[in-house]
Amino acid sequence: MINQLTITNFRNHSCSRVSVGDYKNIIITGQNGSGKTAILEAISILSGEHGLRNADSSEIAKFNGDGSFSVFVKTKEDNDICVYYDQKDTNKHIKINNENSTFAEIAKILKIIWITPKEDRLFVDSASNRRNFFDRLTSCFDPSHIGRITRITKLLSERAAALKSSFDPKWLDAIDKQIASTAISIGAARIKYAGEINYIFKTGAISVDGMIEKLLIENTNIDAENKYFEYLKNNRFLTGDKMVIDGVHKSDFGVFNNTLKLPVHITSTGQQKSLLIDLILAHTKLINLKTNKKTIILLDEATAHLDEQSKKRLFEELNNSETQVWATGLEPDLFKNIPNTIFVTCQNGTISNIVTSE
Repeated sequence: MINQLTITNFRNHSCSRVSVGDYKNIIITGQNGSGKTAILEAISILSGEHGLRNADSSEIAKFNGDGSFSVFVKTKEDNDICVYYDQKDTNKHIKINNENSTFAEIAKILKIIWITPKEDRLFVDSASNRRNFFDRLTSCFDPSHIGRITRITKLLSERAAALKSSFDPKWLDAIDKQIASTAISIGAARIKYAGEINYIFKTGAISVDGMIEKLLIENTNIDAENKYFEYLKNNRFLTGDKMVIDGVHKSDFGVFNNTLKLPVHITSTGQQKSLLIDLILAHTKLINLKTNKKTIILLDEATAHLDEQSKKRLFEELNNSETQVWATGLEPDLFKNIPNTIFVTCQNGTISNIVTSE
């Protein structure tokens, strides 16, 4: 878990530091635009993606700064983790205990997941949003998973560019073999995650549906990879100006409400949000069982559509689980009887007040 967070030139924060000690619940309050969500976003950047706002690094750097930003975390296990960006570079840089490192190595230390207002429509929104969400969950157990997602996106772009030009078949063979190999690894990780979470997730069930996932279920990994390579080889054409092929970039995740015996997307907004929270709770239990790690959960305005009883149940369960919660958009009274809580007041990109629940 995080012991201290320092962010520099991040959004509207010039330099802000939050020291949380042994507290499990960090509740960030403040007016709209005060920089509350930026604190959660900074932590989410450590996951190796664009963060919970899906923003480019150049957007994150403080507008009146030097075009750079940094996120520094000291963990309770005495690991120093830093992610920093300079406008002269195209990529973020990572250091762990002062040594150059990778996001995959951070993922071995920190298990980070988040819920934002965007997830309110997770079960009724586009398949791509669901894929992104479940791929983040999957990456908690397979740190290389997100890297493979990034890699296959680049490979598909290279393939499309090759098809639009006078391509060399041998070059396409090389690209398609890499796509097939990467796709099989992605599909296998998704299937494994869905199978394992369903042992813990009692109120719901997860399924993954896609060409690659079906190939894997029906064949061994080697057969599935060869079959997908042949499929790619036989579909080297453009429809209009687009490459139309199936694969892990088209897969979708389904969620079933075991209590109501209904697909979750046809239940009410409140029921969907409640099941999403049950899924996150199951996910944290699975992380602790499989890795003996604790989970950092970021909740940005995440209790909308929940009644007071559901909110109370959520934070009681979180407090009894192996988690650290960083949350915004919550009423302090909700935590008046919950121990291990620290309240952080954010104002105009600065931390102005820190109080505890005791």
